[in-house]
Amino acid sequence: MTKILIAEDNAVNRELLRELLEMRGYTVVEACDGDEALRMIEQTQPDLLLLDIGMPVLDGFAVVRKIRENPHLASLPVVAVTAYAMQGDRERILNSNFDGYLSKPVNSRSLAEELDRLLIKRVNQDLSQSQASGSRGKAQAAREG
Repeated sequence: MTKILIAEDNAVNRELLRELLEMRGYTVVEACDGDEALRMIEQTQPDLLLLDIGMPVLDGFAVVRKIRENPHLASLPVVAVTAYAMQGDRERILNSNFDGYLSKPVNSRSLAEELDRLLIKRVNQDLSQSQASGSRGKAQAAREG
């Protein structure tokens, strides 16, 4: 089952996102600040992170930077969920190594579309990596055989 981590300091926003995700059949884990989000990623290994930009302890930009610096986490899809919705904010956020962008209040249709896009992309990447490592293994077996 697909697991999504919500990192959001506002309890009402977390609850809304959790309900929308659970209605679609996702398993949901939650964090209240950026530092807790990083710990939860290590502990729960989510398939995708919905990350608020304006959080205490570590903001969303700091969290995504730390994720991208860690080779074990770097491929985790991260969607910014933010009230920053002025002209240029989306581009600035996407240029900061986020994979997606959703403005608050979150529209359930936009959320579903963004999750589908990123989760399908991740499955395809995993399949490509799996096939590539399978081909390397077959080639090595042929050389050794």
